Amino acid sequence: MLRIRQDRPFKYGYNPITLMDEAEDNTMMDFGILRLGKDQIEHLLDPEKERAILLIQGEVTLSFGGQETTIKRESCFDCSPWVLHVPKGVAVKVIGIAKDSELSITQTTNDRVFPIKLYTPEECASEERGKGTMKEASTRIVRTVFDYHNAPYSNLVVGEVIDHPGKWSSYPPHHHPQPEIYFYKFYPEQGYGFSELGEDVVKLRNNDTVKILDSATHPQTTAPGYAMYYIWVIRHLDQNPYKSPEYPVFVPEHLWVTDKNAKIWPDR
Repeated sequence: MLRIRQDRPFKYGYNPITLMDEAEDNTMMDFGILRLGKDQIEHLLDPEKERAILLIQGEVTLSFGGQETTIKRESCFDCSPWVLHVPKGVAVKVIGIAKDSELSITQTTNDRVFPIKLYTPEECASEERGKGTMKEASTRIVRTVFDYHNAPYSNLVVGEVIDHPGKWSSYPPHHHPQPEIYFYKFYPEQGYGFSELGEDVVKLRNNDTVKILDSATHPQTTAPGYAMYYIWVIRHLDQNPYKSPEYPVFVPEHLWVTDKNAKIWPDR
């Protein structure tokens, strides 16, 4: 199943969404949501997997590698993320400070041992893509926390996208062989959008997850009136990491729309 519907609020504690050992539609990643109440404690440890812990909203204290840091994020739509990235075998303790906090946790196997890194919001690369083209129909904010460029030792790429109401992202259509996961939030929460997965289209709601596999194209759009946020995580393939300029691969017939001088109806 490529779309995973979350019809109810997440329970407190860890909520698994994808697993590395799934028999079908395997993304090669464990992905889930950790929800914490005030003073709730969660211990995270996997001896074989690297881990990226992204604060979606709330306030928590992280203890790792002899350090302790309190991090806070009021809105995933308006603020860049904090992300803790640790190699295999590193224990992390998460303590809820706010009344309600939410974090995403992505894990995958990685034999390399690398330095622990807590990415601050200021270190997150944030770009306004699509501006000045396509009559602003695909203007969006793309945040990249780490990728092959600044973390070549990782088997993951981690980032976020903010779609403005009624607009598109991940456009023009593109694809890549590396598996990817999108996890969505809408503002207001009753909002919805759509995800193209190759020749199929799925309807998205708050807290849904989509798996992107088999080099499927995957542009996204959100309904007028509703902003859409999604976390995107990519799993590098052995001997074929996700890096530019090889990836992403754009569908050539639609690349013309990115030209700032493109004549688009009704101004043709």
